[in-house]
Amino acid sequence: MFHPTLLLLGQSADPAPNAWARLVENFVTLLAALWGLLLSIGEIVLPFLPLLAWIAVWTFAVNWVRLRRILLFEGGWIGVLLLGVVAVLVWGTVAPPAGGHHDLLGMQVSNYVGKTIYVTALIVIASLCGSTQLSGAAGVVARFEEEDAAIQNAEAHAGH
Repeated sequence: MFHPTLLLLGQSADPAPNAWARLVENFVTLLAALWGLLLSIGEIVLPFLPLLAWIAVWTFAVNWVRLRRILLFEGGWIGVLLLGVVAVLVWGTVAPPAGGHHDLLGMQVSNYVGKTIYVTALIVIASLCGSTQLSGAAGVVARFEEEDAAIQNAEAHAGH
């Protein structure tokens, strides 16, 4: 620790070399602990990364104003339903569960029933992401005004 009287007594104002060594050692220990923390967080988050990507895409990359109009008024819900059925059939055939059944909420359900539950959950999550965007809770990061204005201009000039 520096004190002005040390200069008057002729002693060095530099901290002891031992203090620098301890500082470097503590800094390396801190970095190692932070690296261990990041690895632990990664082990927890990594299995959920596909689900987080699914949520991010349906919340921030899809224009739900247009998609809602297509799903509700132009028959798009039939396409979603058929894609869900095909996903269940293909997924159930290609990747049956190891024990022949899925354990969901303490129940044992068959292969195709389990896959139907999973696909339905993914569709519901996508719909919840859409309702979040439509409510405005996603903020300015999920706004598509320029695209909406361009579509409305194209539709307005299509009749001329």
